Amino acid sequence: MFTPAQIEEYRRDGYTVYPDFLSKDNVAGLLTEIENICEGNTFANFDAAKMEMEPDQDPDGIAVRRIYEPCTHHGAFDAMATSDRLLDCLEGLIGPDILRHYSKINMKPAEVGSVVEWHQDLSYYPLTNSDSVAVLFYLDDTMIENGCLKIIPGVHKDALMNHIHDGFFQGRITEAVDESLAVPVEGRAGTAVFMNAMTPHASAQNTSEKPRRTLIISYRAADAYPIFNGEGTVEIARYEKLVRGSKELTARFTFAEFPIPVWKEKFGSLYKLQEESRENAG
Repeated sequence: MFTPAQIEEYRRDGYTVYPDFLSKDNVAGLLTEIENICEGNTFANFDAAKMEMEPDQDPDGIAVRRIYEPCTHHGAFDAMATSDRLLDCLEGLIGPDILRHYSKINMKPAEVGSVVEWHQDLSYYPLTNSDSVAVLFYLDDTMIENGCLKIIPGVHKDALMNHIHDGFFQGRITEAVDESLAVPVEGRAGTAVFMNAMTPHASAQNTSEKPRRTLIISYRAADAYPIFNGEGTVEIARYEKLVRGSKELTARFTFAEFPIPVWKEKFGSLYKLQEESRENAG
């Protein structure tokens, strides 16, 4: 359960940090699950529906960039994502009726972990209100050197920043970002970061010899309904799960207007979309 100070921090800054949310045993168990998921997959032979590999590897390379939907496909992650301890915290932020929206594991292997550029999660999946929270669980000690999360606090209450160029969604903020305002969110393995979906965030390449694996689970209030946007909305909705309370049959609207992402090509990976955007901009 959050303290009043943590809830106030979340409301003010768009995020709050919960050190040691996971025990050492919890972390060790989840890392074992990740090793089992990744075992046997190579750059030349992997299940693209369940994971994404780091680019520019030899065919027998084993560097995984992202695991998709661990909470849907693997019981250990689902159990953690529906634990009362976690849901009690979320209820303090978004109310008693809670949907799990999606889950993923960003791997950031040592010395090659991909950059994630500045973006706001809600730009990808517009909702009728902003009561959507991503919970990031650090499964390794996470510092600047191995690509920790960076956040710009306090601007989650403003209008969505521009993610468009030449009429198409870029998956990254395309206006100037004042990085002097950015705060690195470092933490030991087991740390949980609760981040509002309107909070701008990024992470640098992992330049260290240590991996930086992060489990990310996104939740939303049951009255935060998706604004239909074709394939992307349908794809994300496949993994929705009511994890507490009841389904809300009335949508709550808090935005006077909200930008709808228009994809130039098929809905897909954040990494690939940002990579293509950088190439086109260059």
